[in-house]
Amino acid sequence: MEPASAHPDDPHYVHRTGWLRAAVLGANDGIVSVASLILGVAAATPDPQASLVAGVAGLVAGAMSMAAGEYISVSSQRDSEQADISREKQALAQTPESEEAELAALYRGRGLSEQTAALVARELSALNPLAAHVRDELGLSDAFAARPLQAAIASGLTFSAAAAIPLVAAYLAPGAAIIPAVLIVSLVTLAILGALGAKAGAAPLVPATLRVLGWGIFAMAMTAGVGWLFGVSV
Repeated sequence: MEPASAHPDDPHYVHRTGWLRAAVLGANDGIVSVASLILGVAAATPDPQASLVAGVAGLVAGAMSMAAGEYISVSSQRDSEQADISREKQALAQTPESEEAELAALYRGRGLSEQTAALVARELSALNPLAAHVRDELGLSDAFAARPLQAAIASGLTFSAAAAIPLVAAYLAPGAAIIPAVLIVSLVTLAILGALGAKAGAAPLVPATLRVLGWGIFAMAMTAGVGWLFGVSV
């Protein structure tokens, strides 16, 4: 559930960054890796069955790898965050005055006068000192909190859904047309993905779309080139 906005006529989208990053990464990797794999095999051998088998294997292995990788990496991030929070909790229990002074120094560094910074630090410390230090010293908040399971599910599902697109294109295309069919379908899908990611994050449309397309074209060209080289050497 998305948090309510203080100004619904001009909402912010920063709270979407966690799942949006994992979803875009998973979908982009699904299209690029499976399409590249199919193109590489198709360039090396005229057998359509080999391309399809490679695509299915790439989809299954990639989805599992993406989900596991996201879970492990985001879990490491969460462990680091929890360790920092534990250290802050211990410091607050042992030296609360020093921690309040540290908080006041942070606010002075952000432009508050000495008196105002001391007042803000004192009032926030009286209300919830740990929350104040977690937010203002460590820079952590609920919007950016590490959520390993959410990231793993978003990445794995979007990888599978996106990877299925070039795989279906390869399955439906005639044997001689696998390369152009997969290439065209993948590029169109990458462009749509870039546009959707920009739209979901309220970011500029054209740069996001060109960035996704550019890296996708590069990856597919490199993989197809490797397949062509091996195909020539056979």
